Amino acid sequence: MRVLVVEDDTMIGQALLAALNDASYAVDWVDDGQGAAHSLACQHYDLVLLDLGLPGKDGLEILSEIRGKDNSVPVLIITARDGIEQRIRGLDAGADDYMVKPFAMSELLARMRAVIRRKGGAASPELSNGVIFLDPATHQVRLNGAVALTLSNREFALLQALMVRPGAILSRSDLEERIYGWGNEVESNAVEFLIYALRKKLGSQMIRNIRGVGWMVAKGG
Repeated sequence: MRVLVVEDDTMIGQALLAALNDASYAVDWVDDGQGAAHSLACQHYDLVLLDLGLPGKDGLEILSEIRGKDNSVPVLIITARDGIEQRIRGLDAGADDYMVKPFAMSELLARMRAVIRRKGGAASPELSNGVIFLDPATHQVRLNGAVALTLSNREFALLQALMVRPGAILSRSDLEERIYGWGNEVESNAVEFLIYALRKKLGSQMIRNIRGVGWMVAKGG
């Protein structure tokens, strides 16, 4: 999952970057509205964390521009503006959720999972194709009731990318885009190494290689 953080406070931005990386998100961080507009024009994101009090252009203006372009990316506002009118304005402008600073990082991560889940139309917190069951909250995976296994951050990020749409084939560049944020060094065989590690844990048939195209997990019947 790739997240865009729009936050001008350096301390908060760095804290979010570290926490989201630890939670297996690929994260890009910008500190103004122009940077947000450029990033959204060039990159697909699964979620935007949007501050309101930004230099040059207010976060509500950015949100209005996002929705004005029919971009349905989930947006979670993170702001110090705690007035009820501000919350109403943000939600009516198209935000999917609204959190007031300071907040607990664990709650932010839970709200992010909920927003992403609603966007995908899923009721269950787990991602599943009927054989593989992946829990975004714990980063654990199990097969048909077997003992749950804990995945590394990169393993989880790759498997999650495949499990969001079972049956869809993702290329190496698709997977790299979902696993690595700006500034992350990506080795040429990183995706293959992660898939090898996942197959050792889950079984060689759980992730299929479509030669010359990419990888997929089977769609549930």
